[in-house]
Amino acid sequence: MLDFSSLKAGINSLQESIEVISRYTQANPSKDTPEFRTFRAGVIQNFEFTYELSWKAMRAWLAENLGKTTVDGITRKELFRLAAEHKLIDNVEPWFEYHYQRNQTSHTYEEKTAVEVYSVVNDFLQHSKKLSSRLNEKND
Repeated sequence: MLDFSSLKAGINSLQESIEVISRYTQANPSKDTPEFRTFRAGVIQNFEFTYELSWKAMRAWLAENLGKTTVDGITRKELFRLAAEHKLIDNVEPWFEYHYQRNQTSHTYEEKTAVEVYSVVNDFLQHSKKLSSRLNEKND
């Protein structure tokens, strides 16, 4: 049986960071404050490591259930397609977008990038929760 507890912990941390910034913006609607930018950076960092944990969990499950040679050397897009084929995820397109956004954060950090990445975190949270649930259901 595979251990997906680190993915669950990452998801919980991402959710908590989203809740913190949500409470902050309810009280302080301006997004042009150092506090907002700091909270947003925390959300983005949580997105980054939860994304990493998500695709690595997909790969681990696929390697365990289909064989290591099946996943060795495949691209991330191929991994997502294989995960969809085996019903770990419903649709590859959002995961392609999360991959793109994750790559953006590793190359540069500027306001435009932060805004774009931040715009996908709520959807990512829902998809990563669904992934975690399916991994646990299929983890036998």
